[in-house]
Amino acid sequence: MCTNHNFKKKEATKDQKLIHDQEHAEWSRRSFIQALGLAGGGSIMLGNAAVTASKPSPLSVALAESETDRIMVIIRLKGGNDGLNTIVPIYDYATYANLRPTIRHQQSELTNLNADFAIPNYMSSLEAMWGEGQMKVVHGVGYPQQNLSHFRSSDIWASAADTVIEPTGWWGRYYEHLYPDYLINPPEVPPAIQIGSIGNLVFEGQETNYAFSVANPQQLESVAQNGQIHDLLDIPECVYGDKLFFMRSTTNTTFTYAGVINDAYMNSTNQATYSDEDLASQMSIVARMIKGGLGTKVYMVTLGSFDTHANQPDEHRALLEDLSDTLQSFYTDLEAAEMQNDVLCMTISEFGRRPYENGSNGTDHGAASPVLLFGPGLNGNGFVGTHPDLLTWDSHDNLIPTADFRSVYSSVLTNWFCLDPTVIDLILLNENYPELDLGINCDSLSNTDFGNVTTFVHAPVYKNNRVYIEMNMTNTSHIDLKLYDIMGKELGTLKNEVLFPGVHSVDVKAALGSRLSFGQYIYRISMGGQFYSKSLLIK
Repeated sequence: MCTNHNFKKKEATKDQKLIHDQEHAEWSRRSFIQALGLAGGGSIMLGNAAVTASKPSPLSVALAESETDRIMVIIRLKGGNDGLNTIVPIYDYATYANLRPTIRHQQSELTNLNADFAIPNYMSSLEAMWGEGQMKVVHGVGYPQQNLSHFRSSDIWASAADTVIEPTGWWGRYYEHLYPDYLINPPEVPPAIQIGSIGNLVFEGQETNYAFSVANPQQLESVAQNGQIHDLLDIPECVYGDKLFFMRSTTNTTFTYAGVINDAYMNSTNQATYSDEDLASQMSIVARMIKGGLGTKVYMVTLGSFDTHANQPDEHRALLEDLSDTLQSFYTDLEAAEMQNDVLCMTISEFGRRPYENGSNGTDHGAASPVLLFGPGLNGNGFVGTHPDLLTWDSHDNLIPTADFRSVYSSVLTNWFCLDPTVIDLILLNENYPELDLGINCDSLSNTDFGNVTTFVHAPVYKNNRVYIEMNMTNTSHIDLKLYDIMGKELGTLKNEVLFPGVHSVDVKAALGSRLSFGQYIYRISMGGQFYSKSLLIK
């Protein structure tokens, strides 16, 4: 730890800039691949498979018994938000000003939230929300050994795993347990809706992405207004046009959620004035989805870029003004429908910024930064936790986090969504995190003991140029294992018998007894009235 610092401005080296630019290119490539079409391929109905509710598994019961009408909107501040210029530590203003002689907020430009912390005057739209008890700030949120890569740190916040590479997201794991037969039997409404952040892992499961995802608000608005994904009118009259018409028509009919999104959108109107800014455009659509009764519980919107290495004052101001003004409009809109109490907004950002400014009127990648929470459901305003010491830095000159971001997740899942703690352990990779006092109380927690809940483990295994389906049976049960093609056509039964506890392996080709061409298939297991499905690849 460092306690004595030289506060002079620091220039990024050429090597640092090259690494930063290369990382952005890598980040963009992954996003671009997924943005070629709509992400969220899990919302496909295969063939004529009906969209109906299946009998829940024990874990699904544990999750569903705590279901509430509450909704969460995750506001991703993409790029790494500068927390010190968002929530200004006026209790130690001299140190803050010394660290940031050029980009600091003047004291005359601040609105005090209490005697210790303030927001810049241009965020004054939040002053009323604070005064009405609809805003809380969690200080110093981060994780140990902060990774300063946008790409990696975004994955860490999305996956909740900081020491290993985890390919699934915290919400993806939730929905994977809740909908074990999602590939063939998706729920009637999208579990989540995501605008922007294509490539982010937060809703990613082992098999699919559980969010209806669009690259921008214009794309979602088009779906909401027209009930389809692609325009079928503006198509050239040629062979290419014929092929394009077929591809677009197929996409429109395979995504099941365009219709219900359209219904919700048309069933409501905005009853507040929104600006034309980026976040405002997204949140105005989310408000209509909620007010129109869509039923989706989790939304994620994206505001960026907060990667303010240079010219930070003007760029940061524009972003924070959009955030502040939009939140005020959003809750005014919901209040007109008396739905404001059921919606919680939470900001996340992959990291904060350095405590000192750099030589380009900006700040470089840092660590701890506040998480902001909004909504009447918070039952009062306030600050949660301890603000990082401005003069105690880690070996990379970063503020040291005082709260783990997974504690925020755990607290929201427990107290807002009313999930049992043992279920939350599974969602957060069997790790326990201290609960934070967010002022949210859940009165719906059941008394059921879910401590002994186990999940049925099954997966395709590839070896010796063959494909096997392995099932780990914890109890003696009758199973019916069938294979489907990607269009949902049943190809045959692979196994239909009683299996005893232990690991059982089924050779797909041998069990089917017929040739299978190269490509993707889906298997479905029926056991005890519950269905489980996954995809596999025949090579």
